[in-house]
Amino acid sequence: MSANKTKSILLKTAKYLGITFVVIIGLLFLTPIIFADKIKEQIKKTANEKLSAELNYSDVSVSFFQHFPSLTLTLSDLSLNGSAPYKSEKFITAKEVSFGIDVASLVFSKEVKIDQIYLSDSFINVKVNAKGEANYNVYKSSATETDTKDSTDADASLKLEKIEILNSKIIYDDLSTKVHFDAFGFNYLGKGDLTKAVFDLYSKAKIEKLNIVYEGEPYLMNKKIDADLITKVNVNSLSFYFQQNNLKINQLLVDFKGKFDFLKDGYNMDFVIKSDNSKLYDVFTAFPPKYITWLSKTELKGNTNLLLTLKGNYIASKNIAPDLNLDVKIDSGFVNYNKSAFPVSNLNLEIKTKVPSLNPDLVIVDAKNLSLNINQDYLKSKFYVEGINTPNINADFKAKIDLEKLIKALGIPSIVLKGSLAGDVKANGKFDLKNKLFPVTNGTINLENGYLKTPYYPNPITNIIIKSTINNQKGTFDDLKVTLKPTQFTFEGKPVFVEADLSNFNDLTYDIKAKGELDVNKIYKVFSQKGLDLDGFVKADLVLKGKQSDAEKGKYSKLYNKGTLELRKIGIASEYLPKKFIIKEGIFKINQDKMSFNNFLAAYGESDFRMNGYLQNVFNYVTTNTGVLRGSFKVTSRYINVDEFMSSTTANTTLTETKTETPAPQTEVKQTGVIIVPTNLNLQFTANAQKVNFDKLNLLNAVGNLSMNKGKLSMQNTGFNLIGCNVAMNANYQAITPQKANFDFNIKGSDFDIKKAYNEIEVFRKMASAAEKAQGIVSVDYQLKGRLNSNMDPVYPSLVGGGTLSVKDVKVRGLKMFNAVSKATNSESMQNPDLSKVDIKTTIKNNIMTVERFKFKFAGFRPRIEGTTSLDGKLNLKMRLGLPPLGIFGIPLTVTGTQDNPKIKLGRKSEDLEETKDTE
Repeated sequence: MSANKTKSILLKTAKYLGITFVVIIGLLFLTPIIFADKIKEQIKKTANEKLSAELNYSDVSVSFFQHFPSLTLTLSDLSLNGSAPYKSEKFITAKEVSFGIDVASLVFSKEVKIDQIYLSDSFINVKVNAKGEANYNVYKSSATETDTKDSTDADASLKLEKIEILNSKIIYDDLSTKVHFDAFGFNYLGKGDLTKAVFDLYSKAKIEKLNIVYEGEPYLMNKKIDADLITKVNVNSLSFYFQQNNLKINQLLVDFKGKFDFLKDGYNMDFVIKSDNSKLYDVFTAFPPKYITWLSKTELKGNTNLLLTLKGNYIASKNIAPDLNLDVKIDSGFVNYNKSAFPVSNLNLEIKTKVPSLNPDLVIVDAKNLSLNINQDYLKSKFYVEGINTPNINADFKAKIDLEKLIKALGIPSIVLKGSLAGDVKANGKFDLKNKLFPVTNGTINLENGYLKTPYYPNPITNIIIKSTINNQKGTFDDLKVTLKPTQFTFEGKPVFVEADLSNFNDLTYDIKAKGELDVNKIYKVFSQKGLDLDGFVKADLVLKGKQSDAEKGKYSKLYNKGTLELRKIGIASEYLPKKFIIKEGIFKINQDKMSFNNFLAAYGESDFRMNGYLQNVFNYVTTNTGVLRGSFKVTSRYINVDEFMSSTTANTTLTETKTETPAPQTEVKQTGVIIVPTNLNLQFTANAQKVNFDKLNLLNAVGNLSMNKGKLSMQNTGFNLIGCNVAMNANYQAITPQKANFDFNIKGSDFDIKKAYNEIEVFRKMASAAEKAQGIVSVDYQLKGRLNSNMDPVYPSLVGGGTLSVKDVKVRGLKMFNAVSKATNSESMQNPDLSKVDIKTTIKNNIMTVERFKFKFAGFRPRIEGTTSLDGKLNLKMRLGLPPLGIFGIPLTVTGTQDNPKIKLGRKSEDLEETKDTE
């Protein structure tokens, strides 16, 4: 072939290739232009039909060059809101979202097929509330699915084969499961035939930073993730089956398999996460950042096996949760922090943990092996614990180890611990405080040359010596023996010595010697610096020896209790009191079963006390739940605020309306709670208080005898001054629950001012609102019993009692009932009667006050009144208005209605008021 001919062929080939290239380039530019309107229109139509949430974007473009060679529709600055109840919040935002389009569907079909999705620089914000309602349900499913082949309408269909996400952020916050995770720098590539109801999704994912938090506790923080996943997806049942999932968390390789199904009201989970034969070093690279800092200074060797399973339904509304199992195994571990001269070797750990229904009360921990060596020192342990409240325990612990070497080798930060620890303890059985069961136990724990320093306090606890033995062969409290001989330590230059020999915890036999001084504030700071708001000082020189039953039965000659106990600024917390009872100063002198003290100063909130007296059965009271503390005191006080002693409780109330079946959400109502008197107190007080505040009552010069016994408080011969009136009272009080209490009292008060009582006593205003317009002097002699609610207010239907109200020189002005009587009888003088001397006898029951017949006279009239009134102000009174001069002739009247709106009728007919009975 000649050179010219060859050249001609090459020129023609180049020409045709050039023409073809130009045509292709032209088509790449022209096709998006030709079909742009069709694509945009059908995408917009599909979005309106298929999305239930608001969709916004700034611009739309169609190009082959955005994700070449795919023809893509790109939405710029896209934002998609969530589904209810998050319709006003963003679900997805992205700089660009591109949809890959099947070109053939543009030419040969009325349907635009989307087979690829690309997201870049996106933020996916997934939210699920406490009820399990999520913001991602934005896709509207059709009521009935039809075959696309039978459809003749032009439409856009989603037939995904590829999903790609670049440089994005995901936040998942699920309040129903209390799971929260953040994924930053998220890159994802997923492929599969997403058009099918069941398909395999092949995924690759990389995350620069992953955080996982459960119930507020961080589990993974700032972790790099590299994942290669195969997931079978069932669109119809909304289930995911994780067939093959290889994860790399920093340097730790993890295999993840399982399934996840969406239920109507929750989830079904079956997860298996494991890492077999991994390096111990690699495991720690997956830990939180503070451990990474530790890891950089630590030589770490050994192999690990990890297995986590989570299986079952999670339905928050029905309190159903899956079962959690966690197995951890470490073989031949080696730990050496900061090049310690004494590294930990032969570290072996094998623990299996089960948490059925995620319920900690059902937890099972089976630690088959926990052992390590430091040169010739060793620690060997195994234990099995089942349950929390009444656990079954099988434990074996042996150790002979230098704690300083152990702490340095492990690199435990911020704490200095020294001493030679030697222990050998075996225990097997149930611990049940209620049924007096204790594991069969035999062992010793000894510590010599102990030393402890923490970052919370600058000075250490030194010279710690503990020599202890524990023995129990029968598994019961009566066979339990504990000895501490000796236990001692030095703190702030002051030594403390304790020796104790305790046995038979059903009838505790004790032999205790204690001597030393201790600053409670400072010793507390050694261990913690939170929540401390007062100082405390204890100085003891005690010998306590005896038996619990002898103290209970009063056989004090068999006891040998001697010594002194000095307290200053000690705070005593109790479940019965909302505040701390503070002992400012006091010296207890102990003799047998009696603890005596003189000029004992104490405070509770604003209240102050000076006490002299004694306590008995103190040791029994302190060491058991059944011991009764007995004592007698003389108490003086400048001020007592009784309201501060009220318990503090929270009650949940659900408000519902009768017209709907759906209950309104729960609201939390704060209630102060009644004063609770502990049942294990038998105390007598002779009290004298200059001022007492109780439920907005200010009592002056209160004196009397008070006793507390079996939860009941009694006051005898009690006197006080209230608004200038001397009052004598006997009363009893007993709490039934933290929200309810019973009371009864007998009160006598002479010559107190009605006007002053109405202005200054709130309870008087509530129960005698008619006294608002009255002024003058009255006396009272009344007995009453009933119930108090959680705010220490009387429950009116529960009140039962009666007595006499003596009226002297009382002027009634503007009382609506007398105004109405005056108007009905045309007697103006009835509007403002003046009463000179009247005794009014009443009884109370079922919210009704019955007024016995009483007479009085004024301005020539001789009225007579009897009947009933309710404590909420309703009236049903019969009245005879005796006319001047002698009242022989009179006008019969009935008074009904309320105190604010009385209704007067001439005649004798009246109606009974409806009783309100106490139903509780």
